[in-house]
Amino acid sequence: MRVSIASEQTYRQLADALHRGVYAPGDRLPAERTLATRYGVSRETLRNALNRLADEHLLESVVGSGWFVAPEVVGEPPSVLQTFSEMARARGLRPTAHVLVCRVRAAKLAEADQLRVPPGSEVLELVRLRGMERTPICLDETVLPLDLAAPLLDADLEDTSLYEQLESLCDVRIHRSTYSVRAEVADAELAGQLNVPVGWPVLVGEEVGYSDTGRPVLVGATRYRGDAYKFQADLFRPL
Repeated sequence: MRVSIASEQTYRQLADALHRGVYAPGDRLPAERTLATRYGVSRETLRNALNRLADEHLLESVVGSGWFVAPEVVGEPPSVLQTFSEMARARGLRPTAHVLVCRVRAAKLAEADQLRVPPGSEVLELVRLRGMERTPICLDETVLPLDLAAPLLDADLEDTSLYEQLESLCDVRIHRSTYSVRAEVADAELAGQLNVPVGWPVLVGEEVGYSDTGRPVLVGATRYRGDAYKFQADLFRPL
């Protein structure tokens, strides 16, 4: 009976800490030994409380790495092309973006084919780390033809929507996107950027974005934390 009471009290204390934001989404909790000492309970009692919070999808256990606060999971509505910023705002969260790379270079052959420009044409390469509140969610890499995207070179692209900047500064509106999703694991560099362990599952969304005139205006690859993104689509069979 005492164990049950202790487990319930520990569960409530941990749940209260999570709801008060003591640990942010994606944060790693202190070691079990440390938590058990802090709450004055045995490791077994603590683990019962942690498992209960995991069953409620508030915590996640990663073998060899410990316990993590479950991140905010984002996803696109079926058949709707929605920006990262729109997904965040729809959930009442503040979208963030930190520019890691913004440079002009020559288009690679595959990029030139996708953008329908001559190989070697000048393109703008933009790499940004996107997040929601304090939680890093994805690494966003985008390539655009420089003749369309030149105004972005002088723009402040921190904490902004690229789609919105394209429309306001370049008079380019993304109308549709061809999109594919594949899985990979995070290497050391990506793991550090997304604040996850090396080998963490990552979902890679690759797209070609088209303007309302049908011209391809960007190619991109977005690497999402596998625990923070889901992709939805309506699929139809022909009549």
